[in-house]
Amino acid sequence: MTPTGIDPLPIQQWSNKHENFTHDLVAGASFKLWNPSGQKHRERYLATTRNFQWLIDHAQTNHLKLRAMGSGWSFTKVGVTEGGLIDTASLNFSFPLTQKYVSPLYARQAEDLYFLQCGTIIHEVNTRLATKTPQRSIKASGASNGQTIAGALSTGTHGAAIDVGAIPDFVVGLHLITGADKHVWLERASYPVASQEFVEWLDADLVQDDALFNAALVSFGSFGFIHGVMIETEPQFLLTEHRMGNFAYGASLKHAMRTLDFSGLNLPGAGQGGDMYHFEVLFNIHDFEPNNADKGAFIKYMFKKPFAQPHTPLQRTNDFTYGDDLLGIISTVLDKLPGSGVGIPTMVNLMFGLAFKPEPPRTGTIREMFNYTKFRGKVASAAIAIAVADSPQAVEIIVDVNKQQPFPGGLSLRYVKGTKATLGFTKFPNTCVLEMDGVDGQPARDFFETVWTRLEMAGISYTLHWGKINFNLNKTRILQMYGATSVQSWIDARNELLPVPALSVFTNTFLERCGLDTIHGPIV
Repeated sequence: MTPTGIDPLPIQQWSNKHENFTHDLVAGASFKLWNPSGQKHRERYLATTRNFQWLIDHAQTNHLKLRAMGSGWSFTKVGVTEGGLIDTASLNFSFPLTQKYVSPLYARQAEDLYFLQCGTIIHEVNTRLATKTPQRSIKASGASNGQTIAGALSTGTHGAAIDVGAIPDFVVGLHLITGADKHVWLERASYPVASQEFVEWLDADLVQDDALFNAALVSFGSFGFIHGVMIETEPQFLLTEHRMGNFAYGASLKHAMRTLDFSGLNLPGAGQGGDMYHFEVLFNIHDFEPNNADKGAFIKYMFKKPFAQPHTPLQRTNDFTYGDDLLGIISTVLDKLPGSGVGIPTMVNLMFGLAFKPEPPRTGTIREMFNYTKFRGKVASAAIAIAVADSPQAVEIIVDVNKQQPFPGGLSLRYVKGTKATLGFTKFPNTCVLEMDGVDGQPARDFFETVWTRLEMAGISYTLHWGKINFNLNKTRILQMYGATSVQSWIDARNELLPVPALSVFTNTFLERCGLDTIHGPIV
């Protein structure tokens, strides 16, 4: 008999959102969580905490493995397990903090903080913050906002905010359910956030430790269940996006790509539209030629400025969701051209011709710019993070690989501030994320593998997005990417936060393949 708030989930197979894989599950091991009704927020939240603990105890008793299931956004099996999945989509309430729940040592104001239950979708967060008086906003987001806050956080969803960083970099507190009789409020010792009253509201143990917090930020479900997430928000702001086609891949563009000094590009709007917020370069690698504007780059960039009323919400009138990344565009093209049988270069040329063309500048909030993309078709995405200084060389390697192994997609580069998360893949102080998005299948997989190999041959340090295609990850590569010190710190943090019996509950094949499953001491 399961407690109120836990329903059995009769599934033995599960497919991710992008249809890249179907995963077998143990019969009777999956459940759906929901907040019991008819009670105050705190009582409902505490009941759900106890239900998370019941699930861990159930898993330990029955030798099961568990993982929380977000929106199923990941392209790989980073977030699934050889046991059961826990559907947390109904755990989606949120609230701002009043002063009594904020640490007197907190460096900012109470109105900057917002607490989210794990199943809250990023698009919902944007919508709720926009109803505040005055309006608030998250600091940055990915291009498609259908992920849950816990899922987006746990795999390092990054967006392209040059001065902000990825989603983990505006998370300042975590409520982790780490054992059958253990749960903690975790924050940095160097950046206290919650008051003792808030910790008591959670009925949790307080843990203030920078190393533990930085490790837990990007931990892909292996540090227990994330029940609550505290984020820092900011006053609502506007983004003005410019799109430019036919931009020659020459000295000026390469300088901007490797330095983030945009002065030589003579970008329209510079100096009058606000501060540079987002910079993105897209290439049709099937129709590319250096120093030829007709076969060059397509550029998207955004300036940030304060929000002011009156504001007319941004209207989307074209066939593509405004703000979609390359992946969303490819998905739409697949939906329009099912079974067309066109060759790879022809399909990609058609896609770029339809989707990437200069348009007048548009202005909107993050919520209006980056919508909830609904993917259609079997799409593939691999994201490589490198130091910005290496970005032109990496582009040229990818273009060269494409000559021998045509890729059914395109290439985009987005730039983001480096993360403090121990195994955050945006680890470089100024990170360039190269996204190779296209149609899934063996040609795409072969292309990805060749690109990874060529980067290693060229001595270019890189990391891979935890939630995108990364089948070459293993213990050796993880050590090469992050270094032995960071890897050991992450493993040690996992062992410190989780009781030994719970470690095996939250271990999966992906973790074992990456050499991150080490358990200190005997299993009892």
